[in-house]
Amino acid sequence: MIDYTLLQAGLLGLIEAATEFLPVSSTGHLILLVDLIGFQGPPGRVFEVVIQLGAVLAICVLYMHKLWQVATGLPTDPGARRFVLAILLAFLPAAVVGVLIHDIIKTVLFDPLVVACALIVGGVAILLIERFRPEPRHAVIETFPLRTALGIGAVQCLAMVPGVSRSGATIMGALLMGVERKTAAEFSFFLAIPTMLGATVYDLFKNRDTLDFGGGLVIAVGFVTAFIGALVVVRWLLGFLSRHGFTPFAWYRIALGSIILVVLALR
Repeated sequence: MIDYTLLQAGLLGLIEAATEFLPVSSTGHLILLVDLIGFQGPPGRVFEVVIQLGAVLAICVLYMHKLWQVATGLPTDPGARRFVLAILLAFLPAAVVGVLIHDIIKTVLFDPLVVACALIVGGVAILLIERFRPEPRHAVIETFPLRTALGIGAVQCLAMVPGVSRSGATIMGALLMGVERKTAAEFSFFLAIPTMLGATVYDLFKNRDTLDFGGGLVIAVGFVTAFIGALVVVRWLLGFLSRHGFTPFAWYRIALGSIILVVLALR
């Protein structure tokens, strides 16, 4: 007999993988899909947290050589130290703001109407940025001005609103600051590691009294599908961006947000 909960877990894992590193908002998609299919995961949001770790692990695997080079080069390589400093500076604003307004975000903003509006506004912003962005000046993370890294981190805070998209905010922010398109995407990938790990640890801590790992198989299915799916999506995305840019994602966001508004109005 088919276990529909496991099928739902696998579907949500794939949606997490497909949307986490695209500028379309994984959180927004998960909120909408969980509501649509009536998924009942383990208490304490442990399922949603763990499948994000699957996506993070995919980045670590795909960029293992680069991460190893940076880690071993820290004692002697100024470029490696500059790389780490850029990532840490970009992570700092979200870490501070996230701790300060975590509860407000979870209780007020996790709503389909908020997601729909954020999708549409973000889509329009992507169209404008793609058209009017400045000429690229930065193509190597190790040579980023520190103010550029910090500025990207500040823009990332916008992604705390469900539907904005963490990757979308960081990539668009980087483009506005003169970062080359492929480098902007890769910086967003690397920034996802501390950002999502930090959010995961904080979420687990805040929900420690309600955590339930009893649905271990459900959690495992979501984790594995998110990991495998993210491996495929990240490889595909870099090639797609070089040919088409971000405009297709903008129109997708606007279309999806509009459909959600219509559905909500008809309820």
